[in-house]
Amino acid sequence: MALVVQKYGGSSVGDARSVKRVAKRIAEAKRAGNDVVVVVSAMGDTTDELLDLAQQITPLPPKRELDILLTAGERISMSLLAMAITNLGVKAKSYTGQQAGLITDAVHGRARIVDVVPHRIRETLNKGQVAIVAGFQGVTQSTNDVTTLGRGGSDTTAVALAAGLDADVCEIYTDVDGVFTADPRIVPNARKIEWASYEEMLELAACGAKVLALRSVEYARRYNVPIHVRSSFSAHDGTRVSSEDMKPQKLKESTMEAAIISGVAHDRSESKITVVDVPDVPGSASRIFEVVARTGANIDMIVQNVSAASTGLTDISFTLPGSDGPATMAALTAVQAELGFDSLQFDDQIGKLSLVGAGMKSHPGVSARLFAALRDAGINIEMISTSEIRISVVTRADSLDDAVRAVHTAFGLDGADGEAVVYAGTGR
Repeated sequence: MALVVQKYGGSSVGDARSVKRVAKRIAEAKRAGNDVVVVVSAMGDTTDELLDLAQQITPLPPKRELDILLTAGERISMSLLAMAITNLGVKAKSYTGQQAGLITDAVHGRARIVDVVPHRIRETLNKGQVAIVAGFQGVTQSTNDVTTLGRGGSDTTAVALAAGLDADVCEIYTDVDGVFTADPRIVPNARKIEWASYEEMLELAACGAKVLALRSVEYARRYNVPIHVRSSFSAHDGTRVSSEDMKPQKLKESTMEAAIISGVAHDRSESKITVVDVPDVPGSASRIFEVVARTGANIDMIVQNVSAASTGLTDISFTLPGSDGPATMAALTAVQAELGFDSLQFDDQIGKLSLVGAGMKSHPGVSARLFAALRDAGINIEMISTSEIRISVVTRADSLDDAVRAVHTAFGLDGADGEAVVYAGTGR
C-alpha cells in the first residue's frame, strides 16, 4: 500500500464527462490498495471567467474579496469530483484548503504556504476514504482569511500536502504525457523526458515551461518529494522528477554523460525596462533596484552597458513579468530627478528562450552551438543570462517560435513525429 497524492489540472476536469473520467482513475488507484489524496483545480477556464466577472464590477477589486471569489472555482471541482467518486462505490470527502490545514501568509493573490496541518485529511484516510482537496487556496493563521496562491497554486498545494503527509509520490496529472524537450504546441516532434532532476526542472519551470509550477518544484526539492507528471487522458508513464539519488538505475547505466541538454523552454510573459543615461558612479544601480524592489517586482535578467567615456553615462536594462511593468515604470518615473537618469523605455514585445541541461556545464561549445543556431535562423539576440545548467537569451516576441524550433533541432532534441500530444490544447 502506498500513500499517493494526485493533482488534476483544469483541463483534466473541464466538464462533467472529464470529471467522471478522472473519478474512474482515482477509484482504480484506491481499489489497487493505495491511500489517495486528490488536489483539484477549477474546471477549464473558470478562474479566468471569475476574474473577468470581477473586472466587470470594478477595475480594482479588493484583493481579499477577489481571493474569496476565485476560490469558488476549486470548490465546485472538489465537490463534483467527490460526488463522481462516491457514485462509483468509493467513499470520498471534499475539503477546502482551509479545512485541509493549508496555512499561508497574509499576501492575497500570491500567498505562500507556511505550514500544513492535515489532521482532517489523515482522519479521512484512516477511515478508508479518498480525500479531495481544493487547490490554489489556504487560510491565514492570524486573521483566518482565505488566500490564493497565484497561478500554478494547485501544483504547490499538492506537493505541500505530499510533504505534510509524507506521501510516497505526488502525481501531477495534466493534458500532456509528461515533460517534453519543448512546448508540444510549438514543436510537435518534441521528445518526452523520462526523468529530470529537481535542478533541471526548476530551471525549465523558471524559464517558462508550463507543465509544473516553479514554486511546486522548489517545495518538492526542499522536502524531497518525488513528482510524477502524467496525462489524465492516457496511460503513458510520464516524467519523473526527483533528486539525483532517486534517478532510475537504467538511466544511470545507459546515459552516464550522454544527456547534455534536457530541453528548450520559452516565456512570452516578460517585459523589458531600460533606464537610459544613468550616471556611471558607485551606488547608481543599487538605488535603481531598491526602488524596483519596493514595487514587489521579480527581476529576471539584468544588463548594464559599458559607459561612454565622454559622458560618464550608461544604460541599464532588466526584464520582469509584464504584469509588474506599469507599477515599476511609475515608481522609477517618480524618482527620475533624484536618480539623475535621462529617460525610461518599456518594451513588452520580447520573448525569452532558455536552453537547460545539467550536462552542459562539463561540455564546451554549447553556447557556440546555441548562438550559431539562432544566427542561421536570422534571429537577433538582445540579452544573455547564464547559470551552470542554463543559457537564456531575449529575442523579439514574433521570432520566439522560430527560435525554439531552430535550437531544438540544433541540439538533436527532435523525436518521432506525433510523440508530443496536447490532449486538451492547453499544455497544462
